[in-house]
Amino acid sequence: MASSTGSAPGQGSEAPSAGTPARTPAPSASEASPESGSAGPRQPAGVTPTPSRIAPISTGPMPPGWEQRVDQNGRTYFVDHIEKRTTWDRPEPLPPGWERRVDPMGRIYYVDHITRTTTWQRPTVESVRNYEEWQLQRNQLQGAMQQFNQRFIFGLQDQVPATPNKEFDPLGPLPHGWEKRTDTNGRVYFVHHPTRATQWEDPRTQGLLNEKPLPEGWEMRFTVDGIPYFVDHNRRTTTYIDPRTGKSSLENGPQITYVRDFKAKVQYFRFWCQQLSLPQHIKITVSRKTLFEDSFQQIMSFNPQDLRRRLWIIFPGEEGLDYGGVAREWFFLLSHEVLNPMYCLFEYAGKENYCLQINPASYINPDHLKYFKFIGRFIAMALFHGKFIDTGFSLPFYKRILNKPLCLKDLESIDPEFYNSLIWIKENNIEECGLEMYFSVDKEILGEVTTHELKADGSNVVVTEENKEEYIRLVAEWRLSRGVEEQTQAFFEGFNEVLPQQYLQYFDAKELEVMLCGMQEIDLADWQRSTIYRHYARSSKQILWFWQFIKEMDNEKRMRLLQFVTGTCRLPVGGFADLMGSNGPQKFCIEKVGKENWLPRSHTCFNRLDLPPYRSYEQLKEKLMFAIEETEGFGQE
Repeated sequence: MASSTGSAPGQGSEAPSAGTPARTPAPSASEASPESGSAGPRQPAGVTPTPSRIAPISTGPMPPGWEQRVDQNGRTYFVDHIEKRTTWDRPEPLPPGWERRVDPMGRIYYVDHITRTTTWQRPTVESVRNYEEWQLQRNQLQGAMQQFNQRFIFGLQDQVPATPNKEFDPLGPLPHGWEKRTDTNGRVYFVHHPTRATQWEDPRTQGLLNEKPLPEGWEMRFTVDGIPYFVDHNRRTTTYIDPRTGKSSLENGPQITYVRDFKAKVQYFRFWCQQLSLPQHIKITVSRKTLFEDSFQQIMSFNPQDLRRRLWIIFPGEEGLDYGGVAREWFFLLSHEVLNPMYCLFEYAGKENYCLQINPASYINPDHLKYFKFIGRFIAMALFHGKFIDTGFSLPFYKRILNKPLCLKDLESIDPEFYNSLIWIKENNIEECGLEMYFSVDKEILGEVTTHELKADGSNVVVTEENKEEYIRLVAEWRLSRGVEEQTQAFFEGFNEVLPQQYLQYFDAKELEVMLCGMQEIDLADWQRSTIYRHYARSSKQILWFWQFIKEMDNEKRMRLLQFVTGTCRLPVGGFADLMGSNGPQKFCIEKVGKENWLPRSHTCFNRLDLPPYRSYEQLKEKLMFAIEETEGFGQE
């Protein structure tokens, strides 16, 4: 079937709606013609007779399959013998290199054999010319954009990004990778940057993001809360029930078809985030020396809805411009700060478990609940904008984010010794062992030991064989919460303001951890397999030296190099093949740039390392080590 993203906008009355070309019901071409001796003049099918609309007789060649006729009233109409329909408008020949085709569903589409793309809209010479002019301007702009946001140590150009024009749109934001533009004649068209294609159809109304198109005459729209509803133009009615699946989009939040494939879940989640996102961007200016406090003051000063806009992070005194790379670094560095156990907001889950959980002693900071609300917003922003944080939480904490009930087994991941002791109690007769236990536990906070009763007057209730199941349940609940109810509530108050928890309901705890923290162990073979080169070849000596240097590194140094180039040391679900840049998927790239005495530089928005043509392995190793160990920030020399 033809792709619904075309290369050149077209025009005419055949514009498809909701992914399906509009079709005018018409009798056969022979029936549409006026007949002598009939009781009255017969009109071209599908059009309403308008006496004042008399088309002038045009000259010039007709497209194949078309015929020009005149009815009994002297009005000119045109017959399409291929589609067996008629129209008042004179058809124009297709531009050179274009072809009209019909897909298996009977829908007409047009093929551009020059660019090897398709579109639903009929192209014209003017639309093709407009597209070529737009493409030329875009290529020139892309060349200039690569000068922006260069995180490197030598030779930054001083550039200022243009502020895009924004306007209110009742349909909400466009899906990721799409842009709305207007041509020289004032006609709106849409640009899909990942495929470098354009079309007249609005991608929000033509069902491009669904596995199969909507029925003819149907259209999908979204409420202000991002909930989809469906318009039946045939009956002029609306409904929340998807005509393709029969499922309502109001039940338990956004309805996502359950799938086991993690990548598919992530794609669905990203789609819903795009529906919730707002136009324009917000600027967050922070200093590296006071990163925590600056970020806290600005994040809490914004309306929570504004945090769904595109982020523009600014480090004063650094010339890097944020097209994604600076934001990635901000999320990574700030998460390292706010989750630092030294602040007493979080603590390690165990002596040998470096996952984080809320610290019950956080109350020593009188403003700790405000900070937990801020952290809730920050973690939701990381998920919403698809950015990684520095360290992860405990498994029970992820389950709380997912609104899933906790169980005894969850204790094993944070305190295996305590878990094994409860299992022993469960499997043995405690009365025969002579254990004397009560429905109370001792807890120590900041050196002070206090007693917590698991139930009313628990200090006087003895644990027996009959009630030990209740004891195990209560003590497990206590160990998993340990008096952090207020902190947890403040965290989720901030979290839900940015990203309602129901949008994560199809993930499990392990999947949420990977989505938030990325993959920590670097697969060298995957890295090499998914790397591209510019002005270098795989056999270039500098490239061979580079991979030799990577092989000699430990995993920690590999992550630091990855952070230098991409802005984060975390990898997405699909590894290096799924690295994201400023305009979508962007593989790790090594480009030959500069002179041998230059230091390496990186472009975090494009995942690109500028590697000068060093003359020896030792020189390459020295320069790379200096770049990743001795530099911090953007625009340094």
